[in-house]
Amino acid sequence: MSEEKREVFDTSVNSVSSNDHQLETARILRTDKDADIAMSYATEGVVIDEATNRRILRKIDLCLGPLMCILYACQFMDKVSNSYASVMGLREDLNMVGDMYSWTGTSFYLGYLAFVFPASYMLQRLPVIKTVGTFIIIWGVLLCLHSVPQYAGFIALRTLLGMMESAVTPAFVIITSQWYKKEEQFLRTSCWFAFNGIGAIMGSGIAYGLAIRDNYTIHAWKLVFIITGCITIFLGFVTMLHVPDTPTQAWFLTAEEKVLVVERIRSNNQGFGNRKIKTYQIKEALTDLQTWLFVLFAISNNIPNGGLTNFSAILLSEDFGYSKTTTLLMNMPTGAVEVVGCIALAYTVRWFKHRMVIALIAQSITLMCSCLLAFAGPKNARLAGYYTLYIFPIGMICALSCFASNTAGHTKKVTTNATYLVAYCVGNLIGPQTFITSQAPSYSGAKIAIVVNQIAGLILLAAIYYVYWRRNIAKDKLEKVSNEHLEFADLTDKENPNFRYSC
Repeated sequence: MSEEKREVFDTSVNSVSSNDHQLETARILRTDKDADIAMSYATEGVVIDEATNRRILRKIDLCLGPLMCILYACQFMDKVSNSYASVMGLREDLNMVGDMYSWTGTSFYLGYLAFVFPASYMLQRLPVIKTVGTFIIIWGVLLCLHSVPQYAGFIALRTLLGMMESAVTPAFVIITSQWYKKEEQFLRTSCWFAFNGIGAIMGSGIAYGLAIRDNYTIHAWKLVFIITGCITIFLGFVTMLHVPDTPTQAWFLTAEEKVLVVERIRSNNQGFGNRKIKTYQIKEALTDLQTWLFVLFAISNNIPNGGLTNFSAILLSEDFGYSKTTTLLMNMPTGAVEVVGCIALAYTVRWFKHRMVIALIAQSITLMCSCLLAFAGPKNARLAGYYTLYIFPIGMICALSCFASNTAGHTKKVTTNATYLVAYCVGNLIGPQTFITSQAPSYSGAKIAIVVNQIAGLILLAAIYYVYWRRNIAKDKLEKVSNEHLEFADLTDKENPNFRYSC
């Protein structure tokens, strides 16, 4: 392809208003500078057969999948390390009284909230892997430093940790959309996100191993932060050395496969990304109905998440009456439920192609489980509700995979994802505050808040599904545009008449 600035296409594109479905005509002009990075690697007349497609997919899964899963497990373990430390002496040693502990969770999400937009746009302007790898190493160092300060310094470090961890989810959404076809993204997103559960198991296991022998030269809760921090620093360096910034830089693909990997994702009507920030795409993202439905869903889905991730150990200890060490063991099944439940539900997409329906089923089950936790009398029934509740991440998994496959235009994708994560932070900021000290040990207000927010999440998922369905009907009425490499012109999902939403 010529490196000179050239016209990719110049044609009339019909778009449909989401309100009145009247046709508008927009004349679109794209140049190399405006187009997706994948445009320079696209080749005419390339056909990829099914056997080759499967071979490349296996390579991608083997080389990227395990590291992404382990990284996501560690980011969750690091994020909730304060929960394990809270029953190992952290609150007593730092003289926490009243709602002081709640702020260790809230401060993390304040940092996340403050930095999610800068982090997301850094990921667009700079090489994705090198950027996120740097963030990972820095947050590992910050985690080790959690073992040093008094309360004020601890809160400051939690805030900085949130700022650094704000890069990992948007980076993983970008990576998933770069490497995988639309129909492959839901299951892959489920795999790496569900490894939050492995993070819960790992963190509980490390904390339990330290707690049963609390005779170290420093307090065991401090060792939790040092050990988890060192693991994270190591993984940050591995990420930078192992994962390429784009598929065409992959060390594990042959020269022929690097061409074919571009063709694999052509059907997404998206490419690898574009480092130019386009203000009109920011505006489109912020005025798109689907963005704000996801924002409301993120808040409702993460109020329970924010409370449970910070108070799970305290709830098991105070409400269910387990000892310190037993509490750490009893938290492990939540991780197993999340991994097995989320991946198993997502795997059904191989036969039932509607991921939004799968998410609605999971949300309905979650609602029933939250009712058990909140209203059941017997301890075992409440415990069953508490454990089974941990399939609730399926809703967020569905949202993240929708951003990967249903939001086209790289700046729009980055903006939509960042806006969603701001709402994710708001939910997680509110969550710990629903656990009011005066309501201990049952925390009945927090449990009712979980039920109410699960109902809201169910309604919002149904609304998102309806919007996608109506938009596809409107797009089916338009005449498709036949143009070579239109898919890599960095058009938004609304601009591109050939784009269809994956429900």
